[in-house]
Amino acid sequence: MESTDIFDRMNGLAQQPSMLPAPTGQSTLQERITAHRAWLQSIPRERPDPARRYRIGVYIRYFNQTRHSGYLAYHKKQFEDTVALCPNWELVDFYVDEGAAAPSMASAPAWCRLLEDCSAGKVDLILTQKISNVSRRPLEMTFCAKLLARQEHPVGIYFISEDIFTLASYYTADPADGLFQPPPDRQVLPEERQ
Repeated sequence: MESTDIFDRMNGLAQQPSMLPAPTGQSTLQERITAHRAWLQSIPRERPDPARRYRIGVYIRYFNQTRHSGYLAYHKKQFEDTVALCPNWELVDFYVDEGAAAPSMASAPAWCRLLEDCSAGKVDLILTQKISNVSRRPLEMTFCAKLLARQEHPVGIYFISEDIFTLASYYTADPADGLFQPPPDRQVLPEERQ
């Protein structure tokens, strides 16, 4: 299986149907979201190498507002099947925090356990759906990604929905620069506000 197939399958994990009703009367918001997604697609991408050996920690922010019974088990199975496509990837564990909104990292016990496992050398790649599942605070996420990338054995985070890999060469070329920071003219979308 080619690496693009693996990432297409991961992207399928991120494209789960939403159980929340679509917002009404927000065409301007939808236009901004569409423009933002188009901008994201224009950025060159690097992804974790399926041929490289990785010990994977999967972080899931789960809230039981879905109408499907067994949704979490189904979601875990999708991750297991996807990781199994990469023979050099080893699934270490699932780290699941419950709650409808992304917390600060300090109030997410599974995330903290995952970071401890990264520091202990048990995990060297984190897979998660999207940035806002981990934190809604961009500086907090940036700080965490930089700390993980600067360890003796760097740990990367792959955000499936945004197709962002924190160990991509354009992020790690100069860790002191501001590449992890959003551009100064970036408009914050409503879902990113606290």
